[in-house]
Amino acid sequence: MEERPREPQSHYDDEISLVDLAATFLKRRRVFYAVLFSVLLAGIIYAVLMPEKYDYVSLIKLAEKEPGSYIEKPATVIATLENRWLPEYQSTHYADHDEQIPFEILFENPENTGLIRMVSEASPSQSEGVKQSHALLIDKLSEAQSAAVSNLRENLERQIESLSSTIKMLEGATDAGAAIAAAFEKRLSLEATLNSMQPMEVLTVSRESAERKGPVRSLIVLLAGLLGLMGGVFLAFFTEFASLVKAQLTET
Repeated sequence: MEERPREPQSHYDDEISLVDLAATFLKRRRVFYAVLFSVLLAGIIYAVLMPEKYDYVSLIKLAEKEPGSYIEKPATVIATLENRWLPEYQSTHYADHDEQIPFEILFENPENTGLIRMVSEASPSQSEGVKQSHALLIDKLSEAQSAAVSNLRENLERQIESLSSTIKMLEGATDAGAAIAAAFEKRLSLEATLNSMQPMEVLTVSRESAERKGPVRSLIVLLAGLLGLMGGVFLAFFTEFASLVKAQLTET
């Protein structure tokens, strides 16, 4: 008689079924609910108590020598602000108040412009401090720009005066027509530059942004809910696992 082939075994002792997982979860559902609601409540409290922050922006237009040409390059101005005037102000503030400035001050130059943006992210309660800080740095910049404009103006006026004297001297000379014409052209160019100079202009000081900065409160609550959901599931099964290990150790 031929021996029939054995059928493959379809059941494994170590196999975990979905029913077992569901039963374990239901058994430890109180752990799941406790973790879920605790994390969700913490997220809601944080979202409600989270301080509101806004961007406070000051905008300055640098002094112009000619339209589109600035007496000092924006990159040079920003480097001076970041490495000289801001550190000096921070040191003075720390000496007077025994604490650091509670907000940052960042400097930007929009591309292809002579504008300098001062930006600070702060809460409304800090708005007055931001305004004072920006105003102090703007005063430093204004003094430097005024001095640069004054120096350039004096230099141009001296050159124009020198050219005028040269023209008077050449008027009595023979064969000086070309030299006089060149001197006239140079003087007209310098006078045009002198007349087109524009001083630094403060466009706005510490203007508050329309939209609040930072994460939206609803997003914080949503993330807290997802974190509580995952943490609750994990701790529910971990609690059951720890209980089984403890029971087995007690038996042995």
